[in-house]
Amino acid sequence: MKGRGGRGDRTALGMWFWDIDRVLLLLTLLLIAVGLIAVGAASPAAATRYSGGKHIVPPLFYLWWQLIWIGVSLPILLVVSMLPVPLARRLALFGTVVCLVLLMLVPVIGVEKNGATRWINFGISLLQPSEFLKPCFVVTVAWLLSMRAQDAALPVVTITGGMTALVAFLLMLQPDFGQTVVFCAVWMALLMISGTPPKVMAGLIAAVPVGLLAAYLFYGVARARINAFLFPETEGIGAADHFQTNAAHDTITAGGWRGTGPGGGSMKFRLPEGQTDYIFSVIGEEFGLIACMIIAMLFLAIVVRVFVKLLDEEDEFRLFAAAGLATQFGVQALISMAVNTGLAPSKGMTLPFISYGGSSLIALSIGMGLLLAFTRRNPFVTRSKYIAHSGAHRSGI
Repeated sequence: MKGRGGRGDRTALGMWFWDIDRVLLLLTLLLIAVGLIAVGAASPAAATRYSGGKHIVPPLFYLWWQLIWIGVSLPILLVVSMLPVPLARRLALFGTVVCLVLLMLVPVIGVEKNGATRWINFGISLLQPSEFLKPCFVVTVAWLLSMRAQDAALPVVTITGGMTALVAFLLMLQPDFGQTVVFCAVWMALLMISGTPPKVMAGLIAAVPVGLLAAYLFYGVARARINAFLFPETEGIGAADHFQTNAAHDTITAGGWRGTGPGGGSMKFRLPEGQTDYIFSVIGEEFGLIACMIIAMLFLAIVVRVFVKLLDEEDEFRLFAAAGLATQFGVQALISMAVNTGLAPSKGMTLPFISYGGSSLIALSIGMGLLLAFTRRNPFVTRSKYIAHSGAHRSGI
């Protein structure tokens, strides 16, 4: 018991505590706490919106459910962060297969909500397979790209590109253009980080505007939302999207720099999905634009923290996986905040750890747990004269 709780504690919990990135964990817990406050602020407006006739939703309904989801997801985050890297990799590969199968089943047995079919009803709750696929997909692509170090002839760009195309096709059937953008952006970021030849990257980057043009011409949902963003007078589906972005802008600016105070917001009652997609606007109204800036800095701090920590990482798989997970986290946050501030068309994107939702919160906890597992290290190992350093480590299955 002599070393328990100190650096010499050799219990599993003790080694985890000293090896984990405690700053990254603290920033994550801070985001979860901010999210709970934000959902509490948005809950009365959401409850009013979904109440009608004899169906009355309690004002703090979403707050209590968010507490339940935190109670479920936080232990998952901690347990996943304790996994050995090989086991975490294998579970992510298995998760990719399972989530892809579920994603294929969504058009067949999925539940429609707000004009989109993205969820599968499991009785006690709705599950969104794409949310759980994101962290598993990142780890799988990272593993495939790291295999190129063992065999340069492996067509990893083609294989991972085929996976990304399949996921994008399934997502656009739902439709979910926002998640499609996230998957494609993370794939390209991983290709760049892994050292893909410049000619290949140049070709892929040149294909981006072509893909956007094709989406505009042949994908009705993308066309409607882009038209609503560029041409405010658009009618039909585009008009609904423009109403949402207008309502979000009016809400986020209603509180000024310091906000109206908790419970003092009124514009949030006009805001659709204020507890999920547009929660950043609710924060702006009740806690002010300064609070929004602080939250944006929290997201930036998490991403920067990960990339700085990876500067001396020698294991290619851990480098790619952690960088990919951080990129996915940052891209999702950036898109959500851009939509709320009117800098991007409406995409139905939740704000990580802050928006209400069970699938989103649990999936994000899995992703952050994996990120903590891949960035976990013993700071004393590299200082020991008994440890041989032979360059980059190779990762197998």
